[in-house]
Amino acid sequence: MSPASKGGQIASVDAAAWMFNVVTSVGIIIVNKALMATYGFSFATTLTGLHFATTTLMTGVLRWLGYIQPSHLPFFELLKFVFFANFSIVGMNVSLMWNSVGFYQITKLSIIPVSCSLEVVLDKMRYSRNTKLSIALVLLGVAVCTVTDVSVNAKGFIAAFVAVWSTALQQYYVHFLQRKYSLGSFNLLGHTAPAQASSLMLLGPFVDYWLTNERVYAYHYGSVSLLLIILSCTIAIGTNLSQFICIGRFTAVSFQVLGHMKTILVLILGFIFFGKEGLNLQVVLGMAIAIVGMIWYGNASSKPGGKERQSYSIQTNKPEKQNGLSESSELVEKV
Repeated sequence: MSPASKGGQIASVDAAAWMFNVVTSVGIIIVNKALMATYGFSFATTLTGLHFATTTLMTGVLRWLGYIQPSHLPFFELLKFVFFANFSIVGMNVSLMWNSVGFYQITKLSIIPVSCSLEVVLDKMRYSRNTKLSIALVLLGVAVCTVTDVSVNAKGFIAAFVAVWSTALQQYYVHFLQRKYSLGSFNLLGHTAPAQASSLMLLGPFVDYWLTNERVYAYHYGSVSLLLIILSCTIAIGTNLSQFICIGRFTAVSFQVLGHMKTILVLILGFIFFGKEGLNLQVVLGMAIAIVGMIWYGNASSKPGGKERQSYSIQTNKPEKQNGLSESSELVEKV
């Protein structure tokens, strides 16, 4: 295969992986909004545990079919990942409860500069001037169209601080573990999903009771709400899988920057399906600025020197299993 054809194939797989993540992420947000806003199912932590339980079943089926090969992830590394991931989920939920919606949006935007700092310090990453400016433009655009009222208190700030750093560390670790231990996206998800499912299913009902003062067991489960829960769990398989694929193929920063396209799509779909209340010139202007920033980031970061490591590489513990990544890439292409 010629270099041009190979480059085109890689670009096609990258685009497909990204679209897979966008579609599943937007889909699960719409379903969860209907489930929580319309049918009053406010148990977000328990629902996330169900998502990972369903994902665990999927990875079990893939392993049985031979798509996931045996691999090793040290227990301490798995423990650190689950710690960061669960604190990210709980921290974001608590931050939303204790802070205004405007400050919650600022919290989400803060993940990008923190992720950049992690890559600069830990991976010796260098960003060009245009790449930095494009990231700033994306942050400005999303802030303009999503940040309205901003109020914060001491405990809300602490929750937001924990949520930002744990989310950034969790997403950094997805890329780090795949490189260090030569794990494909499917293999890493096969290790982490069962641990997250068991921990969140165990702690979720208590966390949700603390947040909502309601018990998940006392909720009235109707046929429609059960259908929405099942649909949410099904879409979550694609969301979890595509997140690992995208961060593995790109980086945590690129995932966050381009991920705000999902924010714009959710806003647009919200105006289409749930009414145009809140749609004004400020929102439209913010969307336009964010989209221009994302296009600029994609162009700037792909150029030589736009985003590169300074003579740094992670020593893999299993170099002989590089074929695991190629097998995963083949499976990504099939997906």
